[in-house]
Amino acid sequence: MSDAIHPCLWLDGRAREAAYFYASVFPGAQILGKAPPMIAIDVGGMKMSLLDGGPGIEADPSISFLYRCDSEAEIASIWKALTAEGKVRIELGASASGPRRGWAEDKFGTNWRLALGASPQKVRPALAFAGEARGRAEGAMRFYASIFNDSRIGGVSRSKPGRAPGAKGPAISGELYAGGTWLSLADSPQLEGSGFGRGISLVVICDTQGEIDYLWNKLGKGGSVGCSGWLADRYGVSWQILPRILEALLSDHARAPR
Repeated sequence: MSDAIHPCLWLDGRAREAAYFYASVFPGAQILGKAPPMIAIDVGGMKMSLLDGGPGIEADPSISFLYRCDSEAEIASIWKALTAEGKVRIELGASASGPRRGWAEDKFGTNWRLALGASPQKVRPALAFAGEARGRAEGAMRFYASIFNDSRIGGVSRSKPGRAPGAKGPAISGELYAGGTWLSLADSPQLEGSGFGRGISLVVICDTQGEIDYLWNKLGKGGSVGCSGWLADRYGVSWQILPRILEALLSDHARAPR
């Protein structure tokens, strides 16, 4: 596996529209391929796959994207574009823990958490463990770190038990470097919902059948497996374990499976 883990957004016939929207919103964003059903884009140095997967599956806030802005002008411009036809989850403003930040859901249902301040990785997936997965963020960090080579757990913080409404114990938040990318993981007592859905999955591109079998068996243990490389792990997070040739086919409109 030489590629970093990257997210895939399930969109119902709107992948092309979403690709051009994100390219217009985020500075430096580039469309890497323009052949549905799969369109690849680069946002802040992170690859994102946009999949025209059909109706019935939508994104939800259990996986959002933490995007670091370098200036007041950048955060204001992106916030305005995301909320124009989207909705505000947390108003953009100064926070008790640091500089300006806000949480918005765009018109495609994708959730973005903007924060002012530089970071080595400008954008990263943020996993919120809610519903049945609440209280399992720390276990998930250790689980993923045991699977991917060169993994490491960054800073981990614990809130006081009962500090947040609905919390049964200390809420955990932390960072994990796995599969070539940083992820944020946190227990979310406030977030409504029953856990992770299939609207946003994490994609791993493999070069050998051995890599595919290893990840399939490790990530799928205690979870549920689907078809065409899809599985949900023991925490409900959806993964796509794909051979490199299949990703290429999905990005080739003339050869993609119908």
